[in-house]
Amino acid sequence: MIEPRIILLEDDEELRSIVGRGLREEGFAVSMAGSAAELVRHVDAGDADALIIDIGLPDADGRDVVQALRARGVGTPVIFLTARDALPDRLAGFASGGDDYLTKPFHFAELVARLQALIRRGGSETAIEAGGMRLDPRSHDASCGGRNVKLTPTEFRILARLGAAPGDAVRRRDLVRAAWPHGAIVHDNTLDVYIARLRRKLATLPGSPGIVTVHGVGYSLQ
Repeated sequence: MIEPRIILLEDDEELRSIVGRGLREEGFAVSMAGSAAELVRHVDAGDADALIIDIGLPDADGRDVVQALRARGVGTPVIFLTARDALPDRLAGFASGGDDYLTKPFHFAELVARLQALIRRGGSETAIEAGGMRLDPRSHDASCGGRNVKLTPTEFRILARLGAAPGDAVRRRDLVRAAWPHGAIVHDNTLDVYIARLRRKLATLPGSPGIVTVHGVGYSLQ
């Protein structure tokens, strides 16, 4: 029986050792990395069946790493590990190209079960249903009425955040956190520029919901 090949990126040496040892005992072939640079070297050295990536890294944000891998054509399924479990954080993980999301602390058995399911599927094909639209976190497409439109990663994160609560007013600060999850400095009108772009793109989709301005609050998908 061929052992599934896993690359584990975790900067906490003790946790990396414990998880790596446990995965080997469960029949996985594990390569371990403590930094984004190490992960890239492992990926370049050969194919893996799945990647386990910690979001909070000393040299990068794990979501940025995955987004860069996806841009290079690496389609290996990814499970994110993170201490952050708020909805905007999860959406940002999926928008960057992640396939699953496990919050620390986690039960090791659950990690194994999720890995096995992800490998069987060969990656997540699950799209996000948002306000009558279908949002694909791997291709960053939005589709409705038999047509689709390509979104940038930032546009996708904004739309996914709005679509997580269709009809509700989402505050500007929450949209900024979802769109720029790494704490980037965002000018006052930057969000408005992205909203305008999204409105133009959604207008090309038959039956698509629209983005409505909620004065003094933010925006709503209706």
